[in-house]
Amino acid sequence: MKGRVYLYFVLTFVLGIIIGGAGMFYYGWHTGRWRRGFSKERVVSHLQQELSLSSPQVQQLSQIIEDSSHKYRQLRGQVDPQFQALREDTDNRIRQILTPAQLDKFNALVRQHQARRHKGP
Repeated sequence: MKGRVYLYFVLTFVLGIIIGGAGMFYYGWHTGRWRRGFSKERVVSHLQQELSLSSPQVQQLSQIIEDSSHKYRQLRGQVDPQFQALREDTDNRIRQILTPAQLDKFNALVRQHQARRHKGP
């Protein structure tokens, strides 16, 4: 009898781990929350291992990636206002075809989308 109690306890514990892990996997998979952001150090480390880079090459690679990251941020700063203007134009054109009830729901959806976009991955 005592052995069964321990067995049920262990089975309950193991099932809890499995179900919890499956739930976390499902959440991460469907929300995209498991994507890692860009990491210069991770890229350099990976290329260093895969290509057997020397120390001078690693330093040069780090500088190249840093320069590219800076250029990417500059380009994004130039292009983002254009994308924002296009989004606003699209939203305004959609608003013109909606009924007042639909308009309220649409505005709420737009606010949710903006909050997610500003929050980041």
